[in-house]
Amino acid sequence: MMLTTDTGASESNPLREGLPRTRVPEPCAVVLFGATGDLTHRKLMPALYNLARDGHLPAECAIVGYARRDWNDETLRREFAQTLPAAIGPGFDEFWPSFAPLLAFSGGTFDDPAGYDALRTRLEALDAVRGTRGNRLFYLAVAPEYFATIIANLGRAGLIHPTDPPSPWSRVVIEKPFGHDLASARELNRELGHVLSECQVYRIDHYLGKETVQNILALRFGNAIFEPIWNRRHVASVQITVSEELGMAGNRGSYYDGSGALRDMVQNHLMQLLCLVAMEPPVDLSADAVRNERVKVLDALPRWSPRDVYANVVRGQYAAGSIQGTEVVGYHAEKGVRPDSATETYVAIRLMLDNWRWAGVPFFLRTGKRLPKRATEIAIQFRKPPTTMFEVDAGESAGANLLVLRIQPNEGASLAFQAKVPASRRRLQEVRMDFRYGTAFAVPPPEAYERLLLDVMLGDPTLFTRTDAVESAWRFCTTILEAWQRPEATPNAVYDAGTWGPAEADALAADASTHWRRL
Repeated sequence: MMLTTDTGASESNPLREGLPRTRVPEPCAVVLFGATGDLTHRKLMPALYNLARDGHLPAECAIVGYARRDWNDETLRREFAQTLPAAIGPGFDEFWPSFAPLLAFSGGTFDDPAGYDALRTRLEALDAVRGTRGNRLFYLAVAPEYFATIIANLGRAGLIHPTDPPSPWSRVVIEKPFGHDLASARELNRELGHVLSECQVYRIDHYLGKETVQNILALRFGNAIFEPIWNRRHVASVQITVSEELGMAGNRGSYYDGSGALRDMVQNHLMQLLCLVAMEPPVDLSADAVRNERVKVLDALPRWSPRDVYANVVRGQYAAGSIQGTEVVGYHAEKGVRPDSATETYVAIRLMLDNWRWAGVPFFLRTGKRLPKRATEIAIQFRKPPTTMFEVDAGESAGANLLVLRIQPNEGASLAFQAKVPASRRRLQEVRMDFRYGTAFAVPPPEAYERLLLDVMLGDPTLFTRTDAVESAWRFCTTILEAWQRPEATPNAVYDAGTWGPAEADALAADASTHWRRL
């Protein structure tokens, strides 16, 4: 059972003064492994600051940074007093005096048992001082090779509580990637299982925390006009695009060269978006009900032979080009990239799900670096009317309706339909109805990490990935990876930076009598 507290403003609770009554988690300590790293500075600490400022953290809370640096509490507070203002913006100084006392530091390396013993001692002291009651959230903002080591040491040091009440709770958040193929994902899951129960593991994919992603379910199942036509009889095709302007920013080249677009984006982000678009209605919105339906989509992915992979998947690598008027180098010239690297920076996939609802409907997935702009969207192309009574503008989709869900930027949705051109007799032209979150609700959607961190503290795993989902997604992607390793595999196609990918990907969509949308 998930236990929460309804807390109102109180004189003994300075973090809550002047705030409306709201649902907040139980008292807890949040431990950030990798506290000095980029993710903590850019995303995690700003998210925790905003949650505290908005009254979503319990008053009895502590935020503990764990890293190998020779720091103390004051060092950590000075560090974030300098870096947080850029992320928070105006008004930072007003709440910082209330937030700073929540921060504490515990030093140690990831593989030294003594560091975990010191962390346990520190957390026990914070239980007494801050009233955190033994509840622990451990966030692993570290490289994936440290996941198993950290979790094994947490178990050895007695920092993971049993799941049976009345024990305090222990939850561990793991960033992607969850392995680099099916075998490594299974091995990681086995390592986690030696210490943690499935209900204690929160595999985070920040895309699922985006408000527009969550709104896919609301759009489908909260509106009677959409669900009856959300199937093979009315949908002609679905496109899911995650495009990025950036190349290998900073020191990312060495990491990315060992990963590539399929591992970095398709196995997690695009698979999760596919699940939400294609899943069956859950019996309710409980965590297991929603996650069960997502896994069924992954289990319906095609079981391809190498020949199927070559026919339905295009991989590419960017060459030098121009992004919005700025000349950029090709992938092989990026810092940290091997000069002869065969790592793909672009992937396009055409697939059909093996289930009743979507039989025969092509799903097109694509992602790439150095594309013309940063954008994520889902486009549902509906079928054309069965007969033509009007004159429509030229184009393969003329006369068909199109629903576009924009994940980023400019979060929202648009519906394209046909309207008669004024003063014409029967000529139609496409027009759009547009919805934007910022305009409709007068506030920007919350940051994904704020929502997801709060869900972990509340014990709600709905937006997190379960073991079976991880392995099902990797089963599909590993088939592609293995096909690429065969001697007869087609090498990377080349595309200029600033274009929408290689011509071979255009042909992939053209084979299905459609074309890629230009975002």
